Amino acid sequence: MTTDTPGQGSLDTAGTIEILRDLMARAETAHGVYETEVLNGVRDEEWPQWYAEHMARAMAESGYQISRKQD
Repeated sequence: MTTDTPGQGSLDTAGTIEILRDLMARAETAHGVYETEVLNGVRDEEWPQWYAEHMARAMAESGYQISRKQD
């Protein structure tokens, strides 16, 4: 990404926003099921960790990985 301002600039990799949006939507759906079925309707205060783990697994299963750009 060429800028830190959301919604502005261009991405170095085509489709990055769509990939992340899809991963987030899938995580939201799965997390809703988790809160309902596993936590019995209790709000998960550790949801950022749960989302990160779910999205990392989904990315790996889809053949994606995040890597730091080498300077």
